[in-house]
Amino acid sequence: MKTKFIIAAVVAGLAATSVSAAGFGRGDDAGRMGGRMMQAPMDFASLDTDGDGVLTLEELQAMPAARFAEADTDGSGTLSQDEVAAMVTAQMEQMAANRAQMMIAERDTDGDGVLSAEELQPNNGQGLAMMFARLDADADGTVTAEEFQTAQAQMGQRMQRGGEGHGDHERGGFFGRQSH
Repeated sequence: MKTKFIIAAVVAGLAATSVSAAGFGRGDDAGRMGGRMMQAPMDFASLDTDGDGVLTLEELQAMPAARFAEADTDGSGTLSQDEVAAMVTAQMEQMAANRAQMMIAERDTDGDGVLSAEELQPNNGQGLAMMFARLDADADGTVTAEEFQTAQAQMGQRMQRGGEGHGDHERGGFFGRQSH
């Protein structure tokens, strides 16, 4: 029962404390970037402020004030443009570091901890060939500006319908399936 309460408290706390970078918890789009809320990374250790190995509701409720205090570097009780910019920059740097770590973990096929040009190729180079084939609507071995613009328009339409084909390299990545 205690475990269920802790899990429920974490979920409720995460939902209640989604602090946007610029909006700092406002309900509008002030902290949106690319359709996602900018959030400081959360981990159990930072939420468990007394270090006792469990989270309490009080610990979760204290988090927004602690995050604000951390961002308020001059202690004025308000966030200046520079303080908000520093907060956003730090969050973006952390997100970039996390993404880089994920990319290496996902693509480092030889296990050396770094990525080679070959390891960065989508689908071992097949992704670009597949994309080119989809762009080349008349299959003449070249892509005209018109073919490229048509493919971009089709991609935009798919994205408006919910992202069908977006990022799915097996189905053609951004351009999805096209009939030839």
